[in-house]
Amino acid sequence: MVAFPLLLISFAIYNVIAFLMPGTSWTAAIFSPRLPSGAEWAISAGDLLIAFTLFLLFFEVLKAARNSARSIFDHVLSTLIFIGALVEFLLVKEAGTSTFMILLIIALVDVLGGWSVAVRTARRDFSIDPQAT
Repeated sequence: MVAFPLLLISFAIYNVIAFLMPGTSWTAAIFSPRLPSGAEWAISAGDLLIAFTLFLLFFEVLKAARNSARSIFDHVLSTLIFIGALVEFLLVKEAGTSTFMILLIIALVDVLGGWSVAVRTARRDFSIDPQAT
């Protein structure tokens, strides 16, 4: 599962709901639990998808810390997912929502974080022995 971009799951869920259930509101409250303070916390489908995506981002960061040949392929796939989602956001009417934009920002954090960790890990693995010269 190393070379599978987990954030693809969130974008797939979004697209399935957006295209197979047109008219679905990402901001309408699904349920509203009452907090001990007496306030009602309205939770929407968009909120749940974003929370789930942040959970997936945690595992993507853990995967980025691995140093293997497959991790570079994973970073490339994550970059392609981000580019595809960006194009979808700009060109597809159903993707023009705040929920999708936040998913896109999470994908950008995944790409930037993944490549940053990979470069930093590669720099740490590359060492020059001063006595060898």
